[in-house]
Amino acid sequence: VIQRIFYTVNRSWSGKITCNELRKSSFLQNVALLEEEADINQLTEYFSYEHFYVIYCKFWELDTDHDLYIDRKDLARHNDHAISNRMIERIFSGAVTRGRKAQKDGKISYADFVWFLISEEDKKTPTSIEYWFRCMDLDGDGALSMYELEYFYEEQCQKLDNMAIEPLPFEDCLCQMLDLVKPQHEGKITLHDLKRCKLTNVFFDTFFNIEKYLDHEQKDQFSMLRDGEGESQEVSDWEKYAAEEYDILVAEEAASDQWNDGYEAELNPVDHQKASVLKYQMEKRPFFEMPSHLADVDLDEYDCEEDFE
Repeated sequence: VIQRIFYTVNRSWSGKITCNELRKSSFLQNVALLEEEADINQLTEYFSYEHFYVIYCKFWELDTDHDLYIDRKDLARHNDHAISNRMIERIFSGAVTRGRKAQKDGKISYADFVWFLISEEDKKTPTSIEYWFRCMDLDGDGALSMYELEYFYEEQCQKLDNMAIEPLPFEDCLCQMLDLVKPQHEGKITLHDLKRCKLTNVFFDTFFNIEKYLDHEQKDQFSMLRDGEGESQEVSDWEKYAAEEYDILVAEEAASDQWNDGYEAELNPVDHQKASVLKYQMEKRPFFEMPSHLADVDLDEYDCEEDFE
């Protein structure tokens, strides 16, 4: 196994790594763990097939033209337009995306979408916290000011108004968020402050995800604190989301296959024979010939389009 991996890596990296170095690396330890596990989907430390399937299906659903890139309008449709337009603009601004060509064309690639979706569904990990912090840090000074928080909260208030829900005034919302994060310096929230916070998902959802914000509002505050303090939880928010979505996708696919099979089963041999005869007749009919019993209408009787209405 070591030699096989070495030869593969050696061809890609032009021989800049020795077999002994590879033998000492943590990469090889990970390979050994994968070999010991019969079902790699049970190893939550690694990217499983279920995770890939969920991400790719979500990406394919948004990528309507299937060019393997999605633009602002495509990403805005994610989760029924739950994410604010201002946050969508920040994602495409280059704050968290890579590749000059994609940024120039106003699109993001599949790799960027992977980072987006994982960060969106699990806002408690250090990587996702850094992701959303960079999006909210409009001036790039390394701290979230009260102006930046108000900038994102304004659109949340507009969405709540459209839903006939009275939004919480920004001053009251700000007091709640400061009590939640407990920043070390007054008037600004740093990346370090958010990484110390146990409920960063609540903080971020308050400012740019209306659906999850409403979910948090309906929950009991004490239950949220218990969830936030459960650092030793075995299943992360991303793993929960991936498992639920995978079950939904598999069930939808099974229902579709069952419907198709049932439709075919309803046709008896006589029906199949009739369908074959009809298909043969349609293939033999000249292109401009109209079916006799279905086209007895004289189109010349209709002088204008209003007659069809």
